[in-house]
Amino acid sequence: MKVSVIGTGYVGLVSGVCLAELGHTVFCVDVDTVKIDQINQGITPIHEKGLADLLKKNVGSRLTATADLERAVHETELSLIAVGTPFDGQEIDLSYIRHVAEKIGDALKSKSAYHVVVVKSTVVPGTTDTVVTPLLESASGKKAGPDFGVGMNPEFLREGEAVVDFMSPDRIVLGACDTRSLSVMQALYAPFESVDILSTNSKTAEMIKYTANSLLATMISFSNEVGNLCKKTGKVDVTEVMQGVHLDKRLSPIIDNGRRIVPSFTTYIEAGCGFGGSCFPKDVKALISYGKSLGEPMGLLDAVIKVNQAQPRQIIAMLEKHFPSLDGVHITILGLAFKPETDDMRESPAIPVIQTLLNRGAQLCAFDPVAKDEAMKLFGEDTIQYAKTLGDALAQPQAVVLLTRWDAFKDLARLIQPMKPQPLVIDGRRMLDKNAFDRYEGIGM
Repeated sequence: MKVSVIGTGYVGLVSGVCLAELGHTVFCVDVDTVKIDQINQGITPIHEKGLADLLKKNVGSRLTATADLERAVHETELSLIAVGTPFDGQEIDLSYIRHVAEKIGDALKSKSAYHVVVVKSTVVPGTTDTVVTPLLESASGKKAGPDFGVGMNPEFLREGEAVVDFMSPDRIVLGACDTRSLSVMQALYAPFESVDILSTNSKTAEMIKYTANSLLATMISFSNEVGNLCKKTGKVDVTEVMQGVHLDKRLSPIIDNGRRIVPSFTTYIEAGCGFGGSCFPKDVKALISYGKSLGEPMGLLDAVIKVNQAQPRQIIAMLEKHFPSLDGVHITILGLAFKPETDDMRESPAIPVIQTLLNRGAQLCAFDPVAKDEAMKLFGEDTIQYAKTLGDALAQPQAVVLLTRWDAFKDLARLIQPMKPQPLVIDGRRMLDKNAFDRYEGIGM
């Protein structure tokens, strides 16, 4: 199939490259000519594990980047809208969605062949039907259904694992305005023969995406609230508490041969310094706002956000236990991205922690395997010392604060063991052995 993907951000580029890998012919469309040139040279503008290799493999053959949206629409059978929908504090910003819908509609005006337009961006329920479809109809002078198709296909991609998630999905959700639109969308995903595909209407598809992310965010905030209570209780470690909870066979089933299956979702029932990224904070807030617009207050989700926003303060409180004043204290920050295997710092817990420490006069050194450039955009090049290696980051700290669960940080105990005296270690992700350090503080203990 010939496909155009509008928007080459995180979702759009991963989707386009993976669809090309599946054998489709893909046009990736963007207004940013710098990104277009990068993509056409086989250079990925984002850090995502496995993406660079797939891009180099397919660019110039099955994948092309272009700024010509009209040509892309004319030469393809289906268009995926994958532009950003930022949250402005009150509601999601649909300006990019509106602009692209109008541009696609303009292109459809002069296209005689049937074409399906699919929203892949995360949007609140009703957006595809009440915003995108009317704009397509108005700009094209045609009618959705008989003249062109419309659908909604939410993404379930974890940053850092997006290529794996796209190529080996656990589900595919297809919302369509009619059976003809649905059949074209099904053809797009025909290579996934054994994957569960849920076919529904667009509004339900939109709600599924928000509900999925809100559930996972709720699990994280629940675990963090329990962890904070464990710390106040004393002599209770949240990791042991959650280990006991995980052993419930409804969470980790015991199969016929007696072996226990530990589902990956249980990682969301672990205490830490909070969730971040481009999805969870934005999507939960957007669903809260959507509920309020319908007169349905979302009290539980309100609490999820409040718990998450307060969680980075736990890091500061642990430091204050050991340093009456943070002014002049040399602190090494390990991890800047909101999660490992990505350079994305959007809503990262590292941001409020670093800002607070800078305001308190701490002397900061930071290390992250890939997020250094993003951190420099946020904090500048001179405010923080950026280490090139983990060893360099441990040159002279009085305290080490771990904020991202990078595998490289598992080596921390070996590197700190010979240091005399050892720095205080603050484990914001509970990934370290608490008994391996002379001075250790962790979330939830």
